[in-house]
Amino acid sequence: MNPDRVLESFLEMVAIESPSWHEAPMAAYCAEKLAEMGFSVSFDASAAETGSDTGNLIAHLPGTVPGRVAFSAHLDTVKPCAGIEAVIEQRHICDEVTCRMAEVVCSAGDTILSADDKAGIAAIFEGVRSVVESGALRPDITVLLTTCEEQSLLGSSALTDDALAWPADLPAASRGTAAAGLLDDVAVAAEPVPLFVLDADGAPGTIIMGAPYHWTLRARIKGRAAHAGVEPEEGVSAIQIASAAVAAMPLGRIDECTTANVGRIEGGVAVNIVPAACELEGECRSLYEDRVLAQRDAMTAALEDAAAQLGGTVEVAWELDYPAVVHEPGDAIVAHLEAAARAAGLASRHAVSGGGADANVLAAKGADAITLGIGMTNFHSVDEYIEVADLRAMARYVEAIIAEYARN
Repeated sequence: MNPDRVLESFLEMVAIESPSWHEAPMAAYCAEKLAEMGFSVSFDASAAETGSDTGNLIAHLPGTVPGRVAFSAHLDTVKPCAGIEAVIEQRHICDEVTCRMAEVVCSAGDTILSADDKAGIAAIFEGVRSVVESGALRPDITVLLTTCEEQSLLGSSALTDDALAWPADLPAASRGTAAAGLLDDVAVAAEPVPLFVLDADGAPGTIIMGAPYHWTLRARIKGRAAHAGVEPEEGVSAIQIASAAVAAMPLGRIDECTTANVGRIEGGVAVNIVPAACELEGECRSLYEDRVLAQRDAMTAALEDAAAQLGGTVEVAWELDYPAVVHEPGDAIVAHLEAAARAAGLASRHAVSGGGADANVLAAKGADAITLGIGMTNFHSVDEYIEVADLRAMARYVEAIIAEYARN
């Protein structure tokens, strides 16, 4: 692993503006770099569905030994991301382990840094590049870079179910294993590919063991308009119905793995008119399906009860944005990650996330998907930063993961 190159690569990526739906320049940059490493690069047709100016990038590099791994990160960032000025500085850092002086990359203060998720991409690229340059054994490698992840995982959700399948016209070290007395080619193709999504906070070595189901609520409440000063008795306030419903809902942290929120209420046309309509949006999340469905039903019941009691009506619509992904400590993919972490000189740590990542979607598209912490801190804010040591550690981790799967 080249410690200077991974930092230089990250700084190059940070300078490329790539908000959701406008990832094309970043995608073009990544396609060029992957092609230089020997990958076969393609883009899917998801732009028509997502509205992005590019599709998801899917790249494959034939291995030298049987086996296969995949790495993923996302191309898009949140805003403000125009004209990011990256700054490298010494900073006093305190975490759960220690307080220390550390070299960090941050923004000048007016924008995000976009370590979420360009640090993930930079680490993938450097780890793979180091393996290729060293001539070390490697399994077949797939790199997936998605669009619109910051928009409820739109890009990964638009992938076809067979998007991660190895191209039939591309050589693969995993093919021909039957001749070697191993699994037959059909069995190899049917096995879920281990896929590592570099897109979480937490120091390198952090393994996200669970991420929740996510349901989004959209409700339209109808009341009856009336003059608020002349005949308020003739009106039914849609906003009052919404308020009563929200007050009756269990919200916030419901239990150790379930949360709920109402994040938007909009209605009314003037202060002197009893509002006839109101729209409400919210969400609920949980690692467990029975709990998230119970929370969803409780929020629906609160809306329906409030509307009935106050003389209005409500139309409730729920949409499953993505399912949960949960791993157990004894899972093979976790054991491989722990071994790779030891080889890279990192301490493994298991964590559970309250947010989703592309792994939630990719687990249903032919992948044994798991999310890894990359060290990004204060992401989605102008205070975002990443330690240079963490960026380099993640590149070593990627290199070690490839080596681990080459041996097994």
